[in-house]
Amino acid sequence: MLFNKLLKSFFSLVLVVGFSFSALAADYNLRMTMNSNDQDEDYDGSIVFKNYVEAASNGKISVELFVGTQLCSKGAECLQGVSDGSIDIYISTSGGAAGVFPYVQVLDLPYLMSDDRIAEDVLKSDFVRTMRKMALKDSNDSIRLMTIGNTGGWRNFANTKRQIANPSDMKGLKIRTVVADLPQELVRALGASPTPIPWPELFTSFQTGVVEGSKNGITDIMNMKFPDAGLKYVTLDGHAYMGALWWMNNAKYQSMPEDLRKVITDGFYALQQATFASPKRKSIKAYEDFVAGGGNLYVPTPDQKAAFKEAASPVYDWFKSNVKGGKEIFNALTKAVKSAEKRASSDYKKDL
Repeated sequence: MLFNKLLKSFFSLVLVVGFSFSALAADYNLRMTMNSNDQDEDYDGSIVFKNYVEAASNGKISVELFVGTQLCSKGAECLQGVSDGSIDIYISTSGGAAGVFPYVQVLDLPYLMSDDRIAEDVLKSDFVRTMRKMALKDSNDSIRLMTIGNTGGWRNFANTKRQIANPSDMKGLKIRTVVADLPQELVRALGASPTPIPWPELFTSFQTGVVEGSKNGITDIMNMKFPDAGLKYVTLDGHAYMGALWWMNNAKYQSMPEDLRKVITDGFYALQQATFASPKRKSIKAYEDFVAGGGNLYVPTPDQKAAFKEAASPVYDWFKSNVKGGKEIFNALTKAVKSAEKRASSDYKKDL
């Protein structure tokens, strides 16, 4: 038994020392952090990025992963770390970055992208380059948006009270939102009452009736065991694609020769593809477990979904008028959506 423990300790030391030498031998070491855990799509993407970049650079680039809050704990703090170079790469949600770059909330505008095919096309388009240019300008060229992936699939309305099939069914429900204007405007537009609640308090808030609903993806709902707190109804309205924004210190990126910048860029492409795929796989079991536990899933008809979009449409004008850079980024997104829909329509004609 003692020998086994000593052997295990020896190999652990070899791995640590080996990794340290690898990082020291590299021309560039990247400190990459995510405020999540190793079960998250963000982690899946970071592993793909790390392996691709280290291999494709022939060891000239090493990537250190920091999962959780070792380097920073909140969006503004983490982005400041990217800006000053203490963090090289950080992933945020739109809500996490909205305090620094408010226009990223365009990803939370409802019903603009209809499905994965359209969303994935849009997030590989000039829309992302437009947002990158805006962020570089606003950060004095210090924070570079590298790509936008996915973290959790699509946001859907879920609640403890009743099945929601039409916008009128939302009336009076207390819906949990983050402390940001846009999601609160959306909930109000649909006739419900927005109630900002910190994420760690949401389970108890469902139990006590402080809130009666939320806007989440199914994997978040199941990972947090919200059905045990009374969440029984999910409407698959897919009102927002849960974008994951990957930021990098621009000086670090620009300090590399062009061939290594290409490796980094290709690494983020591979990361993006991994995060597109991961929620699709993970959601299958999440939906199965939700229904097996007595949960009610409802898929709105096309007419019902159109009614939700119509009811939510005042939020578009609010966004363009009240958010810095809102009009520019809204136009960039809707232009990209139209192009993606045109390409999809052409492909369908060829394939069907």
